Amino acid sequence: MQARRQSNKMGHVLLLLLFSASALNLINGRDVEEDFSWPLRKVPQLVKERTLSLGTPKFEASAKLELSGVCGIECQRKLPVPHLSDLKELLSYETVFENGTRTLTEVNVLGLELDPVRNATTHVLSRRKRQVYGTDSRFSISDTRFLTNFPFNTAVKISTGCSGILISPKHVLTAAHCVHDGKDYIKGSKKLRVGLLRLKSKGSGKKRRGARRSKREVSELEEHQLDAKQLEQGPNSRSGRKRKTSALNERKSERKPSFQWTRVKSTQIPKGWLKDVTGDVAVDYDYAVLELKRPHKKKYMELGISPNSKMVPGNMIHFSGYDADRSGQLVYRFCSISEESSDLFYQYCDAESGSTGSGIYLRLKEPDRKKWKRKVIAIYSGHQWVDINGEEQDYNVAVRITPLKYAQICLWIHGDSETCKLG
Repeated sequence: MQARRQSNKMGHVLLLLLFSASALNLINGRDVEEDFSWPLRKVPQLVKERTLSLGTPKFEASAKLELSGVCGIECQRKLPVPHLSDLKELLSYETVFENGTRTLTEVNVLGLELDPVRNATTHVLSRRKRQVYGTDSRFSISDTRFLTNFPFNTAVKISTGCSGILISPKHVLTAAHCVHDGKDYIKGSKKLRVGLLRLKSKGSGKKRRGARRSKREVSELEEHQLDAKQLEQGPNSRSGRKRKTSALNERKSERKPSFQWTRVKSTQIPKGWLKDVTGDVAVDYDYAVLELKRPHKKKYMELGISPNSKMVPGNMIHFSGYDADRSGQLVYRFCSISEESSDLFYQYCDAESGSTGSGIYLRLKEPDRKKWKRKVIAIYSGHQWVDINGEEQDYNVAVRITPLKYAQICLWIHGDSETCKLG
């Protein structure tokens, strides 16, 4: 017990150091304040051309939190630079609504300058498995000074067993495969919910507004946490009422923070994620935006265009999510970028299933100001298995927010490309 307390203290001290201005001002012996700032870039425009009605999805796909057979680092090098007509199709998008109706919106891309070396990657470093071994570099955020404040309070839990990040008062960014397997929407996405962390106040006798919904919220919480546990244990596991009740009693005795579950009004995914377009799982397009039925009152994280890794302080990225092996806990980690392509970051942060869909962010200086700002610049797609020269190898991958993806996600949030000209 004493060792655990000592470990928690050390974790809190390290977190304080990591998020203090003085610690971040010097990384690798360089002055971050002078060298690193958010680049102000002109963003291509995505303009809606027409919207078509589609059939109702079956919602029969099985959730897979680890992808296999995807295009890896070597495969990325061989991909041709897409033509404008290809991008128009890849960036068109599906929207599925709460009542099951579905539409396809076709887009046009304006003001785009194609990069002739788009899919080049950096020098290949030695690989290693992403499973946690030896010293676990993750931090469970238990101190409310961190848990309830920015940037940690932007992390959310998705009812299908993934994580996400708040990017507006009504929108959540997550991985596409958390809701769709490339062919169909997964079973749990028909009644999709987003869980926002909340702390129960002690000794408060006041009834809060909406208290009548508490029983329903508790019921939904039980259902979603049970689904997440079944995903972790595999399709053949059996979870009866006794196991569920026991788990709830355990959580109650430990007084863990609870989730306030909010319905999802609509879900949007790029057409580039669909297998009938790409022929395979396209990790480059593994992102989705969920629109909440009710706005939240938490601080959210703004979008940022992913800079080159050379412009990242210390080459370090950060993200928080709800790893399945630490039930009910928000887990934070940071690590260096090992390799990159124009659409992906490759890294080896300690992470378990459940953290998939987390928002990866940076803290850089705003242009012409002394103020520092955190922005989400990638989506953690998770642990991937790829076929390399006939052998299966693994890595962790994050989908970078490129100018085109910034334009698309911004369009999903605001509904108007006129507000998305600079990023």
